[in-house]
Amino acid sequence: MTTTIYVCTTCKTADDPSPDRAGARLFKALQEVAHTHQSNVIIEGVECLSVCKRPCTIAFSAQDKWTYVYGDFTADDSAEQILACATQYAATNDGLIPWKERPDALKKGVIARLPASLTSSRTPETSS
Repeated sequence: MTTTIYVCTTCKTADDPSPDRAGARLFKALQEVAHTHQSNVIIEGVECLSVCKRPCTIAFSAQDKWTYVYGDFTADDSAEQILACATQYAATNDGLIPWKERPDALKKGVIARLPASLTSSRTPETSS
């Protein structure tokens, strides 16, 4: 099953001296490091994840799994930890990664955890 890492490419930080947005730099760094990880991960840049107060922001998503949104990454040195956690996420049945097993950068940056989509292959239970 494929895991997608969505990266907000429009994230920026107030004190960043670089002319390039921090989110775009993180996206590029993830793409550059991805070849070193043996997992089925797609990295997709998105225009905005609407978490502007917590840049840089990413999300992990896969069919029939919880979606996680994380923030507070540094653009230039978070790619390895993000990809390591994405590999852990991909190995789960439901997307839930025990807090103690996550890389440090992904322990403190959780913004949201969203349930698997209702449009997935699961049939919603009905009450009688």
